[in-house]
Amino acid sequence: MDIYESARKHGVSDEDINHVLDNALVVLEDDEARVLYLGPDRAGNLLEVVSVTRENGSEIVIHAMTMQDRYRSLLPPSPGAPT
Repeated sequence: MDIYESARKHGVSDEDINHVLDNALVVLEDDEARVLYLGPDRAGNLLEVVSVTRENGSEIVIHAMTMQDRYRSLLPPSPGAPT
């Protein structure tokens, strides 16, 4: 997947972006062809990565940063966590 320069604005490396894409805990698409990935970087820190789906079906990452708390409720419960 291609990574647009704006995705590097918050200092997230391409390797960590790709790790999130490969190990996403949550993947959500919206009606505007954007895809939100929530998942760990290579050190286990949770990141949010946003891509846009192009007309040809390929995706380009446009945003990556430490996951905001507002997305925490979208994550699956941790094993052993009270329900």
